[in-house]
Amino acid sequence: WRSNYKGKAASGSGRNLRDSNRRRVSWAWCWILKSALPWLGTVVHRVPAEHKPSQFDKKILLWTGRFKAMEDIPPRIPPEMIDAARNKARVKACYIMIGLTIIACFAVIASAAERHESLTSWNLAKKAKWREEAALAAQAKAK
Repeated sequence: WRSNYKGKAASGSGRNLRDSNRRRVSWAWCWILKSALPWLGTVVHRVPAEHKPSQFDKKILLWTGRFKAMEDIPPRIPPEMIDAARNKARVKACYIMIGLTIIACFAVIASAAERHESLTSWNLAKKAKWREEAALAAQAKAK
């Protein structure tokens, strides 16, 4: 089994040797771990509840629905719980901002409609101004 300088198989199959070797090694480790697990027993790696939540963290936990009242929140919680609550709060805040943006768009459209303004009238006025400036510039150039 020979390879050329680019790490490809010499037969021209186009398969990268490093990737196939990595796959073989990872498969071997998976097989070893699967066969060793019955003798090892069940191994659970859990992070202990080490995070002491601040008042802001407690408000996030309440707002996201993790707990019903401030008294229900334990003095220490797992970091994963606060991370999940922060992510959920971030998504809720984004949805609120999207909603407020849509409401603001409709408010601007309604206020422009009351003044009888539209983009078409703005464009026509702007183009008329440009034509007028171009005509004045042409007259100044002709003199």
